[in-house]
Amino acid sequence: MTDHNIKECQKSLDFVLGWFAKPIFIDGDYPESMKNNLSSLLPAFTEPEKKFIKGTADFFALSFGPTLSFQLLDPRMKFRQLESPSLRQLLSWIDLEYNHPQIFIVENSWFVSGTTKRDDAKYMYYLKTFIMETLKAIRLDGVNIIGYTAWSLMDGFEWHRGYSIRRGLFYVDFLSQDKKLLPKSSALFYQQLIEKNGFPPLPENQPLEGTFPCDFAWGIVDNYIQVDTTLSQFTDPNVYLWDVHHSKRLIKVDGLVTKRRKPYCVDFTVIRLQIALLQEMRVTHFHFSLDWALILPLGDQSQVNRTVLHYYRCVASELRHANITPVVALWRPVFPHQGLPEPLAKQGAWENPQTALAFAEYARLCFKDLGSHVKFWITMNEPYTRNMTYSAGHNLLKAHALAWRLYDEKFRRSQKGKISIALQADWIEPACPFSPKDKEVAERVLEFDIGWLAEPIFGSGDYPRVMRDWLNHRNNFLLPYFTEDEKKLIQGSFDFLAVSHYTTILVDWEKEDPIKYNDYLEVQEMTDITWLNSPSQVAVVPWGLRKVLSWLKLKYGDLPMYIISNGIDDDLQAGQDKLRVYYMQNYVNEALKAYILDGINLCGYFVFSFNDRTAPKFGLYRYAANQFEPKPSMQHYRKIIDNNGFPGAETLGRFCSEEFTLCTECSFFHTRKTLLAFIAFLLFALIISLSLIFHYSKKGRGNYK
Repeated sequence: MTDHNIKECQKSLDFVLGWFAKPIFIDGDYPESMKNNLSSLLPAFTEPEKKFIKGTADFFALSFGPTLSFQLLDPRMKFRQLESPSLRQLLSWIDLEYNHPQIFIVENSWFVSGTTKRDDAKYMYYLKTFIMETLKAIRLDGVNIIGYTAWSLMDGFEWHRGYSIRRGLFYVDFLSQDKKLLPKSSALFYQQLIEKNGFPPLPENQPLEGTFPCDFAWGIVDNYIQVDTTLSQFTDPNVYLWDVHHSKRLIKVDGLVTKRRKPYCVDFTVIRLQIALLQEMRVTHFHFSLDWALILPLGDQSQVNRTVLHYYRCVASELRHANITPVVALWRPVFPHQGLPEPLAKQGAWENPQTALAFAEYARLCFKDLGSHVKFWITMNEPYTRNMTYSAGHNLLKAHALAWRLYDEKFRRSQKGKISIALQADWIEPACPFSPKDKEVAERVLEFDIGWLAEPIFGSGDYPRVMRDWLNHRNNFLLPYFTEDEKKLIQGSFDFLAVSHYTTILVDWEKEDPIKYNDYLEVQEMTDITWLNSPSQVAVVPWGLRKVLSWLKLKYGDLPMYIISNGIDDDLQAGQDKLRVYYMQNYVNEALKAYILDGINLCGYFVFSFNDRTAPKFGLYRYAANQFEPKPSMQHYRKIIDNNGFPGAETLGRFCSEEFTLCTECSFFHTRKTLLAFIAFLLFALIISLSLIFHYSKKGRGNYK
């Protein structure tokens, strides 16, 4: 936005549009930039001609869209313009430049590939964008727009592009004899839009008032908790002198040390800081992942890093002392080596069946060392199916089941915890809601993305039927088979259903963009360009969360569910992080709708992520100069937690009594408060009695003398 660039943009629009518009709508003469740049090449109007031309329009008729001859133009003739769907900006410019005329959009559209048939999702979403931009220009910018016309009624010959593109609302089979017209998805969409006269608010998208159950888990995620074993200064046994007269520093006294005291978990300054921030946020649960490679560098128990285990144990115990429940994941796929110890990664990683056995032994160690403080376990945290081989997924499922059975049989009775897997579950929506084929491919992608790991555990004990049939149809027989014993091992190996959800993706069966087309699943992924997007182009689609929760309930029954991770990136420079506040507000409200309206047994919601230090751009705390600063999104989340949702007039009187999760070590005292008070009273009375006896006995001896 420099003066030079603004002048260049003005000149570009003068040459392309103002050439005819300024004489008619302003003063009967050409734009000054044209006269200055073209000199004698541009004819001059006489004064009578200017008067004759000026005002010869009742409205401003605008055609906007991809100019079909644009690619043929000499670059100098394009005036540095690009094909762009930015209609709203142009409407505002016309309104300001030409004294607020009535504008009639007489031609507007985009195009799709000539091979695209009736499900023209790309065209449909461009059409939606243009009409929405027109509505914004009317409502938000005050532009006087009196009509809109879509181009065109049917597919036809598109100038130099011939039949290589299509722009019609009706499909024409040019190779058939009768050239029958068939309505496309865009025609059905446009018909509905005309009937509604725009985009009226949908009842299902209106915010809901209400609260979650009193024992609802409000959590925060920090996947990459940094292990910092630096102890506080109070564990230092050395003696120091304070040089108050000269350097003002502490000077160590050589050869003089005090008795070293036993270190305690509170000595880890980093843990104390993290817990203080969590308490400030008022969350009830904190979700983090262990580092398998750090705990067992060689992949087995021949070398156990006890220091790291002790640190994790301190994190868990200090969380419980602060009445925050630790939610601990045993494994999460991260770089390097997929989060595995290097020797296991070099031996085939999850492709090797031995990795599943190694994982079970690693889980045994963690249950044994941390289980007294951890009551909420995740075996696998967000295994990403889209880059996973079938054999790796097969072994990963067995590893999960082995760890779950181990906990169930050996540790559950004494530790009284719960354990499950956490799956990534973004929603997949048909790009064309009127298309049976798009609905079919959406279901296929859901089964490959979520059902691949969910169906064996929460369903039948085997892979989804859709998945097996599709691979057989493509002569792909790489999906392994479970033995009957393995099915029994895996099926039912859960205590709850945990999902991570971030966005919604549209899918279409038409091959519009070869770069984004998935030949393996025969599906085209796309997005609605009217959706709000994050800086990394992640779409903000709150209703997708509610849909995926309903889909999971329909597939696997009324299971206790946790949204174990949900968040969005935002611009680090955006001080108010308004996008994250909007995202959180609306996604949590959709979770509330799922709980109240859909009957989902929703038990908790976790925001991703804790801070920008471990997850840049995702944190609720900004990190700079070794300091954590709360963002507005943290304060907004705290408000939601304090209200336990979105209370309205009917729910304002309902309050949850505060219940604290007490640490095991403190339970003796908390459960015997009355007894302890009585003992304290007896001790106090005894001290007073002894004091009186001592006082009077001393006084008596004095009188006797």
